[in-house]
Amino acid sequence: MLSADVYAARRQAVLDTLEEGQAMLLLGAHHFLRNGDAEYRYRQSSDVLYLSGWEDPECALLLRKGAEKPFTLFVQPKDPEREVWTGRRAGVQGATGDFGADQAFPFAQLKMQLGEMLIGTRELFYAAGLDAGYDTKVLGAVARVRRKARDAGQVLPDAFISPGRILHEMRLFKSEEEVALLRRAGDITAQAHEAAMRAAKDGAFEYELEALVDYTFRRHGGSGPGYTTIVGAGDNANILHYIVNNTAMKDGDLVLIDAGCELNNYTADVTRTFPVSGRFTAPQKELYALVLDAQLKCIAACSLGHTFADVHDMAIRVLTEGMVELELLKGEVDELIETKAYKKYYMHGTSHWLGMDVHDVGSYVALGDSRPLEPGMVLTVEPGLYVPAADMDAPERFRGIGIRIEDDVLVTSGAPDVLTAACAKTIEEVEAVCQGSSLA
Repeated sequence: MLSADVYAARRQAVLDTLEEGQAMLLLGAHHFLRNGDAEYRYRQSSDVLYLSGWEDPECALLLRKGAEKPFTLFVQPKDPEREVWTGRRAGVQGATGDFGADQAFPFAQLKMQLGEMLIGTRELFYAAGLDAGYDTKVLGAVARVRRKARDAGQVLPDAFISPGRILHEMRLFKSEEEVALLRRAGDITAQAHEAAMRAAKDGAFEYELEALVDYTFRRHGGSGPGYTTIVGAGDNANILHYIVNNTAMKDGDLVLIDAGCELNNYTADVTRTFPVSGRFTAPQKELYALVLDAQLKCIAACSLGHTFADVHDMAIRVLTEGMVELELLKGEVDELIETKAYKKYYMHGTSHWLGMDVHDVGSYVALGDSRPLEPGMVLTVEPGLYVPAADMDAPERFRGIGIRIEDDVLVTSGAPDVLTAACAKTIEEVEAVCQGSSLA
C-alpha cells in the first residue's frame, strides 16, 4: 500500500478540480461467491483504491467540494463474530484513524446519510447505470430528502457525470511511486516467465507452467496474477485468450505465456514465446524475428511526437511487409493494409494503457483524433502473428505457430523506458534461458 500522503494528495487533486456545488461518489466492488459459501478472493474497485487504499467490500467514498468534512467513507463496521470467519476489519474507527476520512459511517447507513450530505450539491460525479442496486440506493437517498431540500430552497443533484472525466484522466499519468511499483511488478514477472522457460519439457502440461508462474508471483511478494495466466502450447497459442491450460507440451512446440504479476494493486502485462525443446526451428525463427522487429520499432515509437495510433500503425506496416516477404500474404503492402488483409494473421491491437487495471483507464482519443503520447503514460506493446494449423493458405512450415511478444513501456521526455526489460526476449536470450537448469 502507498503512503497516506499519496492518497491524501490524490483526493485533494480531485477536490481542487471539482467546482462549487459538485461532489464525487464512488461505490466499492461487490463480493461474489464462487459456489456454495466459498468466496472469490476480493479485489476492490480500482477507483476506490486509487483515492483511499481501502481494500474491504461494502464501501462508499464521498468527496464534497467546500464541505466542512469533505472526505467521507461508508465501510463495514467492526464485527468480532464475522471477523472470525472473514478476517479483521478496520471499521469506522480505522476509516478515520488510519485512512484519513474526515468522517465515517457503517455502509448500511448509506441510504439514510447520503441524501442529507448531498443537499446543496447540484452535480454528482457518480457512475450511474452500471449497477442497478447501487443506483437504487443513491436515487433513493436523494428522493428521501427531496421535499426537505425543496422546502428549504436548496438543491439536490439533477445531473450525474461519470467520475472517469476527472479520475481516469488522473490515473492515466503515473507518479514516481506508481512507476516504481510497475517496474517491480515487471521484474517479478520476468522471473516468472524465465522460470517457465527453464521448466518447459516434452510431456509436461500447460497448467504446470501456469502453477509455476503464479507461484513465482506470490513467492516474491505479489498478490498473484493481475489477470488469468495464459499458457498456450503449439496451436493453442493461436487462441488469443486461451486460459484452459490443460494440454501437454511437445518438443517442436512453441509455448506462448501471457502473464503479469499484480503488486500492491498495480499489474504488469508481459508475453513471451519460447521453444519447448530449447531451440527455435528455422520457420519459428523467421516468424519470431519478424514479430520482434515489429515490437522494437513500436517501442521506439512510444515517444513524444507520436500518437497512440502511431504505435499500432507501425506494427501493421512492419508485420505486413514481413508477411509479404514470407509469402503469408500476397499483394502490394499498401493495399493489404488498406483492405486490412493483415488481420488474417494479426487481428488485435498493439497496445493498451496499463496500471491498476491490466486494460487501464484513460481516453485513447483527444480532440477527435488519436491521443498524443505524453510523459507518465504507461502502455503495452504487443505485436504478434498467429497461423492456425488448419490454415491451408499459409506456407506449410508456418502452420500451427503462434507468437506474441509484449512489454510494458513508460513514455518519458526522452527515450521510452521499458519497465519489463529484465525478461529475456531476443532469440539468443530466450534459447539460453530455456537451456538452463530445468525444475524437477
